[in-house]
Amino acid sequence: MKNASRFLTLVCLTMGAACLAPGLAAAEKAAAKRDATTAKSPAQSVAEEIGSLRNARVAIKMPAQKIELTYFAGSISAADQAELARLAPNVRIVTGLTRETALARAGEAHGIDGRFATPEFLARAPKLVWVQVMSAGVDRFVGIEPLVKNDAIVLTNFRGVHGPSIADHAMAMLLSLTRDLRFHAANQVKQHWGKGESPGQPVALDKSTMLVVGIGGIGTEIAQRAHGFGMRVIGTRRSTTPAPAFFERVGQSKDLLTMLPEADVVAIAVPLTAETEKLFNPAAFAAMKRGSYFINIARGKVVDTNALVAALKSGQLAGACLDVTDPEPLPAGHVLWSLPNVIITPHVAGESEVTDQRSSAMLRENIRRFGAGEPLLNVVDKVAGY
Repeated sequence: MKNASRFLTLVCLTMGAACLAPGLAAAEKAAAKRDATTAKSPAQSVAEEIGSLRNARVAIKMPAQKIELTYFAGSISAADQAELARLAPNVRIVTGLTRETALARAGEAHGIDGRFATPEFLARAPKLVWVQVMSAGVDRFVGIEPLVKNDAIVLTNFRGVHGPSIADHAMAMLLSLTRDLRFHAANQVKQHWGKGESPGQPVALDKSTMLVVGIGGIGTEIAQRAHGFGMRVIGTRRSTTPAPAFFERVGQSKDLLTMLPEADVVAIAVPLTAETEKLFNPAAFAAMKRGSYFINIARGKVVDTNALVAALKSGQLAGACLDVTDPEPLPAGHVLWSLPNVIITPHVAGESEVTDQRSSAMLRENIRRFGAGEPLLNVVDKVAGY
């Protein structure tokens, strides 16, 4: 017996790792399984990259034996549903609901798509702990008293999701004005060359200054593109958080009027709150550099429309790029439609396949976190309004 043991030892010493191969293989398989379980999906990585943990909160604590939760989705693809069944098997996704059918079943919901969030729904939803808004702006939701006053309900938004698309749109509108592209597009329809007939002198963005009012996810994306065009970029923000390196200078909200005279282009990217409503009033437009351009992709009510019209008619502004207006939709016959130095789009700046991908990633990750009892991304301060 002793000789047999010595023989096996000698064989193992001679063969080296080969003797250990079965054990190593098992260990490697176990490690691979752990890695597969803990590895982040591309969607999760995207969501964590663009999502904010600033106000992160757990919507519902999850015991070791996970409880079943119900989430009312407005619309969700079959692919996302299949992925969520894997990522959050304890979250039942209910889709295909109208506002009426959702209201009738409100008592089932632990989490909902924001489009179902009404005072009537909240009154019938004792289990509700999470409302996911599918936009960056939450001005409509912070006006719902039962939602704001109920601290048990966590409100999250899509901050950061729409940034690339909106920033592209903002620069496209600006170039349409500075390069007289609308004039040339009209000539193309008429098959008319029209060289030298442009109504204005085309403007180059290089070495000009852009002021971004509100350096959040969208404002930062606009600033990055402006920097790429060779523009000097300055900005304002509520906090003292350091800005990306492509900003030459950043002031706080209180510095707006002193910074406006420096800018050749002013882009608004602030949320609509009590503090920002009619932020751009006669005094703000008067402080702007004469002949400057104005971009609003935030909310129409951030701007005093009458003051904007007056600034455009007087030449104080060379032009305005508006994806949002007040009122909205802009009614037929409104003076803004007829001003030659205005370009208007119907609140579509955020639409693109990239936005769809980022929206899907953010929703999936927050539902995964919801089911796991982890802090949600992009939690809104319901009192501050952002």
